[in-house]
Amino acid sequence: MKHYLACSEYIDWKHPLIIAKAAELSEACLSEESIAKRCFEFVRDAIKHSWDYRLNPVTCIASDVLINGTGYCYAKSHLLAALLRANAIPAGLCYQRLTIETDGPPHCLHGLNAVYLKQYGWYRVDARGNKPGVAAEFCPPVEKLAFPIVDAWERDFQEIWAEPLPVVIKALTENKTVEQVFENLPDIEVINKNHP
Repeated sequence: MKHYLACSEYIDWKHPLIIAKAAELSEACLSEESIAKRCFEFVRDAIKHSWDYRLNPVTCIASDVLINGTGYCYAKSHLLAALLRANAIPAGLCYQRLTIETDGPPHCLHGLNAVYLKQYGWYRVDARGNKPGVAAEFCPPVEKLAFPIVDAWERDFQEIWAEPLPVVIKALTENKTVEQVFENLPDIEVINKNHP
């Protein structure tokens, strides 16, 4: 589990602002499940999805997402992982492959999280932000993710990663505006099992 509690370049949970926000969110909580729920709802509801709101700058590092109050789904998942890890709750990153606009290509990756809850084991949550047609919730053991898999080329990858996929980091660090990210959304058909 140590990999899912680690502080790293993109999940920088030892940043003073992350530590402070994590402590604030856990205040008066009586269980790790209630802490995880508050962290999830904070990222889902208080951090704006960059594309939904057309907000710059493009963020990637968890502390930058918190400071700027915006991020794509991937960046929001980095922040949620950081807040959970700062509260000593193991958290990882998960991905889906989804259609972008309609049925069929093009496709892109979608970022979400898995949190380890002692009572249930790994439980996936999606803090991308609710909107009409999207209603993700925290209600373990039942998953209520933002997007169902509906197309034959879509994928619900089962891997739980301790660190973001390189294609995600590339999209968030090499594109300077939310529009550029949208034009260059990361996509893969299969996840390489040898990724560290």
